[in-house]
Amino acid sequence: MSALTGHRHLALLFFLVLCCLRCLAQTPTPPTTLRPSPSSSPSPRPQTEKLKVRLAGFPRKHNEGRVELFYKGEWGTICDDDFSISNANVLCRQLGFVEATGWTHSAKYGQGQGKIWLDNVQCGGGEQSVGACKSRGWGNSDCTHDEDAGVVCKDERIPGFVDANVIEAHVDENKLEEVRLRPVVAAAKKRLPVTEGVLEVKYKDGWAQVCAAGWTVKNTRVVCGMLGFPHERKVNKNFYRQAAKSKAFAKSKQSSPAPRLFLERQKNVYRVHSVACTGTEVHLAACSMEFNGPNNTASCRGGSPVVVSCAPGALFMPQHASLKMKPKTSSNVRLKGGAHLGEGRVEVLRGSEWGSVCDDRWNLQSASVVCRELGFGSAKEAMTGGRMGQGVGPIYMNEVKCSGHERSIWNCPFKNITSEDCQHTEDAAVRCNVPYMGLENSIRLGGGRTRYEGRVEVLGTDANGTQAWGLICGETWTTKEAIVACRQLGLGYANQANQETWYWDSSNVTEMILSGVKCTGNEMSLTQCQRHKTLNCQKAAAKFAAGVICSETASDLVLNATLVQQSVYIEDRPLHMLYCAAEEDCLSKSAAKANWPYGHRRLLRFSSQIHNIGRADFKPKAGRHSWVWHACHGHYHSMDIFTHYDLLNANGTKVAEGHKASFCLEDSDCQEGVSKRYECANFGDQGITVGCWDMYRHDIDCQWIDITDVKPGNYIMQVVINPNLEVAESDFTNNAMKCNCKYDGHRIWFHNCHVGDAFSEEAERRFEKYPGQLNNQIS
Repeated sequence: MSALTGHRHLALLFFLVLCCLRCLAQTPTPPTTLRPSPSSSPSPRPQTEKLKVRLAGFPRKHNEGRVELFYKGEWGTICDDDFSISNANVLCRQLGFVEATGWTHSAKYGQGQGKIWLDNVQCGGGEQSVGACKSRGWGNSDCTHDEDAGVVCKDERIPGFVDANVIEAHVDENKLEEVRLRPVVAAAKKRLPVTEGVLEVKYKDGWAQVCAAGWTVKNTRVVCGMLGFPHERKVNKNFYRQAAKSKAFAKSKQSSPAPRLFLERQKNVYRVHSVACTGTEVHLAACSMEFNGPNNTASCRGGSPVVVSCAPGALFMPQHASLKMKPKTSSNVRLKGGAHLGEGRVEVLRGSEWGSVCDDRWNLQSASVVCRELGFGSAKEAMTGGRMGQGVGPIYMNEVKCSGHERSIWNCPFKNITSEDCQHTEDAAVRCNVPYMGLENSIRLGGGRTRYEGRVEVLGTDANGTQAWGLICGETWTTKEAIVACRQLGLGYANQANQETWYWDSSNVTEMILSGVKCTGNEMSLTQCQRHKTLNCQKAAAKFAAGVICSETASDLVLNATLVQQSVYIEDRPLHMLYCAAEEDCLSKSAAKANWPYGHRRLLRFSSQIHNIGRADFKPKAGRHSWVWHACHGHYHSMDIFTHYDLLNANGTKVAEGHKASFCLEDSDCQEGVSKRYECANFGDQGITVGCWDMYRHDIDCQWIDITDVKPGNYIMQVVINPNLEVAESDFTNNAMKCNCKYDGHRIWFHNCHVGDAFSEEAERRFEKYPGQLNNQIS
């Protein structure tokens, strides 16, 4: 073939390729196909990793803020170029809100830090994650932080969504992820918590020291807060100098015994230098500091490692400590509804009544003041949006702005609340750093299907005097003991206490070593509860051992005390209208001797509105297969005992009672944005949804106390919900409601109605001069 022919063939081939490309370019794109532009492509994020999203900045409420994304171990922002309401809708749903009501540009909530992860984001609105939307790609941006985008979400939560409303420390944990105190004295190594020792930071596969040059008490305060301690203590430097001398002495006279002190046989590896904290940081990594390079870790201008000493809170003081040594616990701040030690909804006492704190401007500094005030360390997390359940009393504080140095939240600047400012859906909560106590090392669960359930196995001493794992007798095992076991295991609330565990019989632990365990429910571990000195168990077989089912969430029922006070009255009801009530045992015992159907019974009537303010639906313990049909009232009874209604005299003796022996549980109504889930009709599912309430009106059968035999006088009306603790709740202290009652023989007055934990202890003592009675037995 000639050169000319070859060139002609190449030219023809080139012409055909151009024609094909031109035809392809003119092919119409189907309307359902989206072609990404070269500068806008789907974000290349692995679908297996869940993208973390949070709201930040100020001033803001819990449902608005600067958008921040966690990608490749670092928090960053989104640029406002091409931002739209569709983008905001996707982001708000990721945050647990139903939709967006708006978005903001130009860093309205302040400028963020770090990377600008996404730019030119274009969502359709239906994406599950902003990572699935079109953009320039991760980290590819031509913006600055004064273009950070924000969103405003509708203040309505997606039902069941819990992974949101948490404010965490903005620190680079890659540079300093963990710290510890290594005790020096041998005796201190055996005691927990460790309150004093050499400060060490996690480095590679081991631990390294911090150089003492320039170390201040402010740095110590931050370290102690991280480790769960409210305050720092002065270190006895002479003791540690003596330790160094002891080392030199031991080298010169090897034959003489020398104490094993902290510098002996130790190679100091210094990782951190020149730490400069302000004292308000919640993590050491948030402080200014210098790091040695990987090949330069030994030098320290001060010549010694940092030694830190911390003061534990009252809960963590040694049992043998004197009363003078034990720090005072705050009497006007408390945590409610938390699943773990050191967490919960923040409540403060004003006058004699407890109330909550609104989450506007709630941050880690304010949360840390609360934590330290209660005897814990600094705040690990500050939570907004009623994350730890909703309060029911007044809301006292809004826009709390603590610096972090205050001794009490009451010393911080804040705004008083007006009725339109906040709702209980905005209650602030905290999760505090607590000292490591090692309590979980002496207990475990065996045989369960998940780590949250099983037979309780505890570390004890056998007949030979050696430590071994053993079982607990299930005979006296109740919800209160299960609460302590779940707390000790770090598994949250007690969902169920089991006295028989034959269906979990897959463990090789069969010996029963504890019996008669009796707890108040407030203990940190089962070792703090009462128990038999020697084993005394009638059913000692392993299948009758104690067991638990734990849960991270629980319901919380509370009665509307105001409605009880407003709706109370007396009715004289003819006996011929009370046959159904008599059949369901809703009348006093004397009714059986009445001349039916003639005469009447005097009934104290009131409305009962029971709210679920917790974080899980309240459902009957028994399944529907065991519910009992009552034809008179036409519904199934799902619980044997749900509520007690009692009238007590001045010395606590019960003079009359109402039998709420069983109950039809359903959602009568719900707060805005929450849908009903439970309805009794047609053998429907029974329960009370979070954010809903079950309403029993004053004119419904059995919604009363039969006071036919009660003489005129002053009494206390008491209502107790879930009295036998059959169903798990995050807080049982608010299950009782009490009212002062005056009866003149014709009319009745209720006043001062309140939930059991709504008042201060002093106010409650003034209210009644006898211990409240919580059982349903007439004296």
